[in-house]
Amino acid sequence: MKVLKFGGTSVGKPERMRQVADIVTSDAEPKIVVLSALSGTTNVLEKSGKLLFEGKISEATKEIDELYSHYVQFYNELLFTDLQKKKAAGVIDQHFHLIRRLFDKAFTEVENKIILAQGELLSTQLFQLHLEEIEKNSVLLPALDFMRIDADNEPDIEFLSQQLGHMLKRYSDNSIFITQGYICMNASHQIDNLKRGGSDYTASLIGAALKASIVQIWTDIDGMHNNDPRIVEKTFPIAELSFNEASELAYFGAKILHPSSILPAKFYNIPVQLKNTMEPDAIGTLITANEKVSSVKAIAAKDGIIAIKIKSTRMLLAYGFLRRIFEVFENYKIPIDMITTSEVAVSLTIENSKHLSDIVEDLNIFGEVTVDQDQTIVCIVGNQIIDQQGLVKKVFDSLENIPVRMISYGGSRYNISVLIETRYKHAALQALNKGLFNL
Repeated sequence: MKVLKFGGTSVGKPERMRQVADIVTSDAEPKIVVLSALSGTTNVLEKSGKLLFEGKISEATKEIDELYSHYVQFYNELLFTDLQKKKAAGVIDQHFHLIRRLFDKAFTEVENKIILAQGELLSTQLFQLHLEEIEKNSVLLPALDFMRIDADNEPDIEFLSQQLGHMLKRYSDNSIFITQGYICMNASHQIDNLKRGGSDYTASLIGAALKASIVQIWTDIDGMHNNDPRIVEKTFPIAELSFNEASELAYFGAKILHPSSILPAKFYNIPVQLKNTMEPDAIGTLITANEKVSSVKAIAAKDGIIAIKIKSTRMLLAYGFLRRIFEVFENYKIPIDMITTSEVAVSLTIENSKHLSDIVEDLNIFGEVTVDQDQTIVCIVGNQIIDQQGLVKKVFDSLENIPVRMISYGGSRYNISVLIETRYKHAALQALNKGLFNL
């Protein structure tokens, strides 16, 4: 059994959904196909929910009406027979009727998550109708029947494995199974989700639960690149990465992969392959437990970073000072990305500004606090790169014209991170591409 996940851009147009069908039906190996919502759908549903929270029902209605028209056009271009179009019309009407009914209720987060789930429910049913039309047998496995998170919002792998195993046994004669990414049930038995990018996570969790031969993540780019191709002209796909390298790159900004998606695959040692829907024969990137000592593999950048500096002479030779600072962030459940210290100061970074003013107020009791927003972490990744002589010099020679705010070195054997102002991000990525890859 293998798991294939296709993102929103891979199914976002009728011709691309047909390409997905070609890929899925190209071999006889049993597979579970995990689909995201059609590209743009979740954005509209999120916007509609926000409008409803604000009481702007007419504006939300307009958004949903436009989305409905898009889906009508989509299935009319995807399907050819009157019978399949009639079935698709019934599916679309059913789900949009549900969405519109929620407009008449007191709108809470419960209703919002029900609305957000509709995109994946729609895309999977439309895809199955297409497979049916081209006479390819498939089974639709509702993710809400087996994907569950607990009270801590952590996935219940044991429940997933048991439920999905029972469902697959019922259809032992079938080889193509379709399910939804992103959506799940929570500990309160309500519809919930795995947050944005969660379809990758769904695929990895399913792969881990079933001990799949491989998890393939299909997108619109041919694997993980050595740098951001949207900013840097000369980039190239990386043929192989270790789980640790891929985790670092995903966490620090590589958009092709959801940060959480590597963890289940790593724990159960399930290979993950990144593939291009538009170029299915391209090699892509294979992610495994194999760790080869190598030079720099890739560079990633994470925006929206906030740097906080706490300066206090009371810190000098004082024990417990750092613990008390960390407790402030723990109280607000805000994770810290980078940290550096001196005898009288601590600098750290966060990416969540939700409780920033409260955090600063609590930190003021320790000393002088300064905050710098619009920062970017640039991460240089490779297996055991901190053991390579001369690498740090290459990094900082490349960044000689870029003001560096913070440096993180030695905390991980897989990355060197620097903090810069976001306005220098493009220049930094291009300079590092030239200095580290000679491109």
